[in-house]
Amino acid sequence: MIEGNEDAYIKLKENKPDIVFNVTEGINGVSREAQIPAMLDLLNIPYTGSDPLTLTTCLDKARTKEVLSYHKIPNSKFTTSNNYKKLNVGDMRFPLIVKPVCEGSSKGIYSSSFVSNKEELINEVRRISENYNQTALIEEFLPGREFTVALMGNNDNVEVLPIVELSYDEFPDDLAHIYSYEAKWIIDTIDNPMPFFTCPAKISKSLEQIIKRTAKQTFNTLNCKDWARIDFRLDTDGIPNVIEINPLPGILPDPRENSSFPKAAFASGLTYNEMINKVLFISAKRHGLV
Repeated sequence: MIEGNEDAYIKLKENKPDIVFNVTEGINGVSREAQIPAMLDLLNIPYTGSDPLTLTTCLDKARTKEVLSYHKIPNSKFTTSNNYKKLNVGDMRFPLIVKPVCEGSSKGIYSSSFVSNKEELINEVRRISENYNQTALIEEFLPGREFTVALMGNNDNVEVLPIVELSYDEFPDDLAHIYSYEAKWIIDTIDNPMPFFTCPAKISKSLEQIIKRTAKQTFNTLNCKDWARIDFRLDTDGIPNVIEINPLPGILPDPRENSSFPKAAFASGLTYNEMINKVLFISAKRHGLV
C-alpha cells in the first residue's frame, strides 16, 4: 500500500507496480483527486478508475452540471456565487440547496444548506466562502425520492448494479431531508445504524429503466472508467435528475457503515473481495493486461 501523499511519486517510480488500485482522494486543491492518477500517467503505470480530467471535472459540481446540461441530461436548475453581498439567483425558486462547489463526502453540506429564503441563502453562501474559501453552488431543491446507482465497466459494456434508495422517513424532525454531513457521519453510525437505505430499491420497472439508462449515459458522457457511483433525485414530474457523480466512490467494507457501492455489490451477489477483484479485472482488461 502506498499513501497518496507527496512521497507517492518516488515510491511508485521505485516499485513500478503492474497496476494500481486507486482509492486516494489526494491532499490539497480542487484537483486533488487527480494528483495520484496524474503521477501514474506520467510514470506510465496502469490504474483503476477514471483519468485526471474526469476526476477533476466531477469534483467541480458546477462544471459537471454544465456538461450534463449541454448533453441534455436532467439536473436541477443552478447558479454559483462567491459574493454573498451580491446574490442573484434569477428565476430560481425556493427552497434551494447550497453546497461548496468542490467538496466530496457531504463536506460542507448541513441541514442549514437547505434554505427557504434570501436571508438563509446569504448566510450559507457566506459560510461556504469563509469556511471553505470556495464558490457556492446554489441549486433548486428536488423534492422527490433519492437513489444512488453503482456502475462497473466501460463504454458499451457498463453494468448497473441494483439501485439503492435513500429514505428519510426515519430522519430526525429537526434535520432537512438531504444526505448531509450530519446524516452521513454523525447520525448514521455503526453503533446506531439508521434505516436510510433500501437495496434493491422498490420502484417500477419503467422508473428503473430510466434511471439505469440515464446513469449509463452520464457515466460515458463524463468519460468515467471502470466504476463510478451516480446519485439521483426525482423532480416534481418524477423525472430522475443527476445530483452528483462519484468516479472515485467510497467503498467502506463493513456493511454496517452503509457505504452505497458495496451495498449495491452485495445485493448483486458479490462479496466485498469479489467486488474489488471485479473492478481490478475490468481495469486490467481495459489496459490490455488480461
